[in-house]
Parts: sequence; C-alpha cells; structure tokens
Amino acid sequence: MFDQEDGELNIAIGVVFGVIAMVIALVIGMGVYQLRGHAAASGGATVKMVSAPTRGGAVDEGVVFVEIAEIGKALTVVYFDFGGSELPANAGDALAMTVVELSARPDARVLLSGFHDAAGSAEANAAVARKRALAVRAALVDLGVPVERVLLRKPAETLGGDDAARARRVEIRVQ
Repeated sequence: MFDQEDGELNIAIGVVFGVIAMVIALVIGMGVYQLRGHAAASGGATVKMVSAPTRGGAVDEGVVFVEIAEIGKALTVVYFDFGGSELPANAGDALAMTVVELSARPDARVLLSGFHDAAGSAEANAAVARKRALAVRAALVDLGVPVERVLLRKPAETLGGDDAARARRVEIRVQ
C-alpha cells in the first residue's frame, strides 16, 4: 500500500518540477524575444559609431556619427538659409514636437541627418550639412534632451534634392 502512495507522490512531484521548468523556460524565452524585438525596432542593426572628421582631418571631441538605418519618415524638418548653419527662428515648433515625442517614448532616440543644396564645393557642403545637424543637436540638448539620446547620422547622399530651399535641411526622426 505504501508503494502505491510513493508512486503517486513521485508522479505529483514530477509534474510540479515540470511545471516549474516550463515557467522558467517561458520567462527566459520572453526575455530573449523582447531583446530581439528591441533590436528590430532600432533598425535591426547595431549602432556603429564613426568619428566625425573636421577640416584638416582632426576629430571633434564628443561628436560621432552613427551608421544606423532610418526608420519611417522624418517626424519633422528644420530648413536653413543659404550657406547658413544658424538655427532659424521658426525651428521652435519642430524642436518642441521632437521633445514631446521623446517624452512619450522614453526608449526612443533622435536621429538627425543634415543636408545641403547643390551650390558650393563638396567639402564646404559636407561641412555646412554637419554644422546644421550639430546646431539642431545643441538646441535639443538645451531643451533638456539627454545628449546620449541624440544621434547624428551622415546620409549616404547629403545633397538634399533639386529644390534648393528644401534641400538645406536637417531631418529629425524619433525611433
């Protein structure tokens, strides 16, 4: 009679340990799934930091460009004057919209891409597109956005299109 009770007890203990093992596997699986989902949301690629050379080959301290895929359309755009990298007076709405979006999405980052028009040399255009992106970055940081949430990305093609006024811009993406 005791042998039958021991057998039933062993079955019950086996079932309990089996359920515990399944719960542990489920928790680990969900953690892996969430980590992979976060990587997919950030473009599926890891962020690769690239030093930002300046004129003469020197590297600005603390300024790096990332190689990360852009996701979706730009949230907003800041347009600049010809040859200028000073933040325009009407940039406030675009910056405010960005800060609101970041507040609503605490895991998101800002991705800034600077562009230029066709006028001028390639070196000067690259420098002005970079300065425009840095101006938007500085304004966002001044508005309280942590600098580590603001990423700079050099687009593969920095020429902003045929319409010169719309080509001189910085695209702001929250992703």
